Amino acid sequence: MIFESHAHYDDEAFNDDRDELLNSMTEHGIEYVVNVGASLASTATTVQLVKKYSFMYGAIGVHPNETKELNENNYEWLKQQCKQDKIVAIGEIGLDYYWDEPDKEIQIKWFKRQLELAKEARLPIIIHSRDAAKDTLSIMKEEKAQELNGVIHCFSYSKDMAREYLNMGYYLGIGGVVTFSNAKKLKEVVEYVPVENMLLETDSPYLSPVPNRGKRNSSLNIPYIAKAIAAIKNIDYDEIINITNNNARKLFNIR
Repeated sequence: MIFESHAHYDDEAFNDDRDELLNSMTEHGIEYVVNVGASLASTATTVQLVKKYSFMYGAIGVHPNETKELNENNYEWLKQQCKQDKIVAIGEIGLDYYWDEPDKEIQIKWFKRQLELAKEARLPIIIHSRDAAKDTLSIMKEEKAQELNGVIHCFSYSKDMAREYLNMGYYLGIGGVVTFSNAKKLKEVVEYVPVENMLLETDSPYLSPVPNRGKRNSSLNIPYIAKAIAAIKNIDYDEIINITNNNARKLFNIR
């Protein structure tokens, strides 16, 4: 059975058929899904979704591009959500310099605060890092994030950067990009990284794998990702599914 470690089923892309799609997960071999918060609103919706679906768990947090909405009052609210049932991680948090807003200083401030939150709540972290490799790693080292457990979501950096995170005990989230013909760097990373350090993810509704690239993504596309990893590493498909399922259970403390 597949463990989907990163999806956004609160997204409006699923408004027309959310229940129908989620109710079909088990019959399609999806055992667990972690729905990941990206804003205050999506964190609130995530809390509701995990109450409704027995196979779904949640991560709460504010994506770097949404950190301008944070203040001390709603940070306290975020802190309270950590105590909700089936909340298993803080995320997605981090830095995103692809877009120019909010300012880097705001992103960095709330990245550090949400790392503090993870330490207080004793929860693992889901890291978003785009065009911000150096700052992300230096802040994580400065804030002693090696004391936390976590995953670098949608990993997109070099093999050298992968080594840094492996040395800190982190997992790498591998999604649909690994199926793209131009994803040479990621394929090199997948070849290098042990399967014991990988999680399968889709980032639904984004980043659909080939042959569905450009369409709305869902957890039902994970077999394409797992098959691509299996081919790169010359490992049996079922072994990829089983090891990554165990990895995710261990990270998110799901027995």
